[in-house]
Amino acid sequence: MTALRSALASRYALWLLLSLPAFYFLASYFRGGIWPGDMLHPTGEMSARLIVFALALTPLSMLLSRPRWIQWLIARRRAFGVAAFGYAFLHLLFYIADMETVENMLAEIGALGIWTGWAAFALMLPLALTSNQASMRALKSGWKKLQRLAYPAALATLVHWMYVHDNKAAALLHFLPLAALELYRIGRLLRGRSLRGQI
Repeated sequence: MTALRSALASRYALWLLLSLPAFYFLASYFRGGIWPGDMLHPTGEMSARLIVFALALTPLSMLLSRPRWIQWLIARRRAFGVAAFGYAFLHLLFYIADMETVENMLAEIGALGIWTGWAAFALMLPLALTSNQASMRALKSGWKKLQRLAYPAALATLVHWMYVHDNKAAALLHFLPLAALELYRIGRLLRGRSLRGQI
């Protein structure tokens, strides 16, 4: 019973921590004096950082020989993914408020920095909707396959960030460490298969 209470307290504390920036963004906006467009970058950046963090956990655990603190984070990785979607949704709401009309949104949807943002959101949506135990049980092995959409979602997010703000340096600074970790993970998996083939 004590372990269950500790786990619940840990989960709620994590969700509170992940929600704090959202409370700050919304409070700042509703206090007045801030345009919806001013909230696009911080909400989008928060979503991107959480995507990078969630995806980096597995290769980072391989690199660091699975320390306990990373195992704790990996056990709660779905929370980071859902939070990333939550900030992407908040980003979308501020975008809609900033654009004001559907016509304005359609007028720029063909731009690389715009449609990749919509693509990233569309890819993240099924991940967020199925990030629960019931979906895991229902989808079985298909659940892990579905979760692989996180990788094209991250790539679309990177392109969106690079071109919508015309700030390639900041976007690459966030995503290059993830790319390096993923290359390490792939290399390690390939070496493992090679060694097994030699036995």
